[in-house]
Amino acid sequence: MKKIVLAIDGMTCSACSNGLEKYLNKQNGIIEANVNLVLANATIIYDENILEQSKLDEFVKQAGFKSLGEFKEINLEKKNKNEKSKFIIFTILAIILMYISMGHMVNLPIPDFLNLSINPINYAVCLFLLSILFIIYGFDILKNGYKNLIHKTPNMDTLVGIGVLSSFIYSIFSMIMVIKGNLEYLHNLYFESTAIVIYFIKLGRYLDGISKDRTKDAISKLVKLTPNKATIKVNGEEKQVTLDEIHKGNIVICRPGEKIAVDGEIIEGTAHFDESFITGESKPANKTVGDKVVAGSINYDGYIEYKAERIGKESTISEVVRLVVEASNTKAPIAKIADKVSGYFVPAVIILAILTFIVYLVLGYDFSESLIRFVTILVVACPCSLGLATPLAIVVSEGLCASNGILVKKSEILENAKKIDTIVFDKTGTLTYGKLKISKIKNYSNMDKDILLQLVGSIEAKSTHPIGKAFENYLEENNLSKLEVKDFENISGFGITGKVNDKKFILGNSKIIEKYNIENKYIKDEKDLSKKGNSIVYVANENEVLALIGVNDIVRENVQEVIEELNKNKIETIMLTGDNKEIAEKIAKEIGIKKVYPNVLPAEKAQIIKELKASNKYVMMCGDGINDSPALATANIGVSIKSGTDIAMDSSDVILTKNNLVSILNLINISKKTVRNIKQNLFWAFFYNCLMIPIAMGLFAGFGISINPMLASIAMMFSSITVILNALRLKNIKLL
Repeated sequence: MKKIVLAIDGMTCSACSNGLEKYLNKQNGIIEANVNLVLANATIIYDENILEQSKLDEFVKQAGFKSLGEFKEINLEKKNKNEKSKFIIFTILAIILMYISMGHMVNLPIPDFLNLSINPINYAVCLFLLSILFIIYGFDILKNGYKNLIHKTPNMDTLVGIGVLSSFIYSIFSMIMVIKGNLEYLHNLYFESTAIVIYFIKLGRYLDGISKDRTKDAISKLVKLTPNKATIKVNGEEKQVTLDEIHKGNIVICRPGEKIAVDGEIIEGTAHFDESFITGESKPANKTVGDKVVAGSINYDGYIEYKAERIGKESTISEVVRLVVEASNTKAPIAKIADKVSGYFVPAVIILAILTFIVYLVLGYDFSESLIRFVTILVVACPCSLGLATPLAIVVSEGLCASNGILVKKSEILENAKKIDTIVFDKTGTLTYGKLKISKIKNYSNMDKDILLQLVGSIEAKSTHPIGKAFENYLEENNLSKLEVKDFENISGFGITGKVNDKKFILGNSKIIEKYNIENKYIKDEKDLSKKGNSIVYVANENEVLALIGVNDIVRENVQEVIEELNKNKIETIMLTGDNKEIAEKIAKEIGIKKVYPNVLPAEKAQIIKELKASNKYVMMCGDGINDSPALATANIGVSIKSGTDIAMDSSDVILTKNNLVSILNLINISKKTVRNIKQNLFWAFFYNCLMIPIAMGLFAGFGISINPMLASIAMMFSSITVILNALRLKNIKLL
C-alpha cells in the first residue's frame, strides 16, 4: 500500500473534484482517493503491486483532467504570470463588445460602418468575430465541460458549455439570416451574451485564484522559512552550497543572523534561536553542543557548527507542510453533505433547463425567448459557491492552526473539536513540564550516594520516560560517567530493569516491587515523600529495596487558567497518572482538576477512556505521546504535546508544538468558528440557488423581476466571492 499526492490541473468547481474523486475510487488498485479543490491536488492510497504512478496519471486524464505529477509541498504552485495580462486584454475587448452591441440603446456615438441601423451585416459579423476571441479564451471551460459530460460527471463547465454553445450556435444562424437580408434576426443575436458569460466566469475564477492563494499563506510562509543556500565544512574548508547539495552527516555552519538550513545536532558552539514558527514560543531558545536545531530557525547571536540529520522531505518543516496539506485533503463530515448535493445538483439543473425550454415553446413563446431561459438557468445555477463553502474554510483554519503551533491531521477534527465535553490529561510531561529534578534520596544500602545515582542514572538513560532525564542531568551536572548496562527492559506502567556488572537492578513505582515479590518495608517513607509532591522511584536488586528517590516536577505555565476556562465552559477535566494518590491529588488540587485516577497503567488509561465514551462522553485525551499511545488512539480526539523534531513520529490526531495547553482552548475556539463559518457558507450557497433559479426560469417576470445570461454570470461570480470573503474572515479569529 502506497500513498501519493498528485497535483491536478483543470478542476474548477466541486462537481469537478467530486467527479474525479468518484472516478478514481472506482478504479481497481485504488484503495482510497480524496480530491482537494482548493489546493488542486488528489491524495491517493493505492496498491503498488497493481498500479504505478503513470497509471494514476492516466486515470486522471481519462476523467477529463491533467496530472501535473507529484504535488511538491515545498514548491506550491504559482499563478500563471500571463493570466493577469490576458485578463486585462479581454476586459478591454469586453468593453468594446458591449459598446458596439448596446451603445445604441443609450444613444452613444457609434461609427457608421458598425452601426446597427446603417450597416447591420458589419454589425453582426463584428460581434461574431469578437465573440470568437472569447470562445478561444474560454476554450478550457468548453473542453472540460464536454469531457465531463462524456465521462458522466457533468460539472459547472458542462452547464456553462451547453449554455454558451447553444446561444452561440443560434446567434450564428441569426447572423446568416441577417446576411441573407432578414433583418428581424438582428434582435436574435446573442454573441455579446456568449462572450460576457465567459468573461465573467473567467473573472470569477481569476478572483477565486487570488483568494485561494491567500488561504495558502500559512503553508507558503512555512515553505519559505528555509534559506536557499548554506555553508558546509569540507576537509576544514568552507563551501557554499544549495540545500539540495547538503547530505546527511555534512557539517553545516550557521553564523549570527543566519537561518538553520536542515535539521541537525550542534557539535560546536552556543547560540540563541528563534523557533517560534514551530513551538509558538517567542522567547529565544538557548542551545549548545548536543542540542537539536530545526531548519528555518534563526540564529540570534552565536557561531555554531551542526551535523545534518534530516534533509529535504524528512525535515520538520516539510513534515509540518505535509501534515497541513494531507489534513486539508481529508473530508470533514459536513463537506460530504455538500459533495453529495453537488453530485445530484448539476444533472438536475440540466434537466430543469431542458424542461423550462420545452414548456416555454409549448406556451407559445418564440424560440429566442425559450433559449434565453434555457441558457440563463444553466449559467446562474453553477454550483461553484457550494463547492467552495467547506474546503476554503477548512484550508484557512488548517493554516491558522499550523501557524499557531496546532497541527491537525484530519479536517474532521476541526469539525468535531467543538463537541468535546470531557478532556483527560496525562500528568507528567503534559500538565507538568516533565523536567524532573531529584529532590530527596533515602538510601537504605551501603553504597555511596553518588555511586548509587551513577548506577540508577546509567539504567534510566536507556528509558524514554521524563523521569530518566532527571537522572541523566544529575550525571552531567556532577561529571559522573555512564556505566555499561546490559539486558535493559522497559515494563510499561511499572518501571525498568537492567544489569550493571552482571547484577540485575529494578527501578520503578511500588507496583514493580510487588511484581518481583520484593518485601517493601518503606511504604511510610514513600507516603512522606509523596505528601511533599514527589514522584517516587524505588531502587532494588532482586532481593531487597536499596533506596527511595523523590523526584519533583513543575506544573506547566497557564495550566491553572486553562483548567479554569474549561470548567467555566462546562468541559469536564480529568487527570490520569501512574503516580500515587497523594501526588496526583496534590497537583490536581493546585490546578483545579476535581477528578483523578492515580496508579494507572497505560492499558488502564485506554480502558478509562472507553468507559467515558460508553457513558456518551465526547472525549479528548491529552498526553505526551510516550506512554499514552493506547489512550490517545482510543479517545475521540487524541492530542499530544511534542517538540518540533518529534512530529514525524507522532500518532495522535493533533500535535501541539507550542508548549502551552492554551492551544487546546484555541483549537476548540477555531473548531466552533470554522463549523459556524461553513454553515453560513452552505446557507448562502443554497439560498442563492433557491432564489436565482426560479428568477432565471421567469417565474417572477410578472413582477418585473427577470435576468439574462449576462446578469446570471455576474450573479454567479458574486455568490462565489461572498463565500470566499466569508471563509477568509476565519484568518481574523482572535486566539489566546
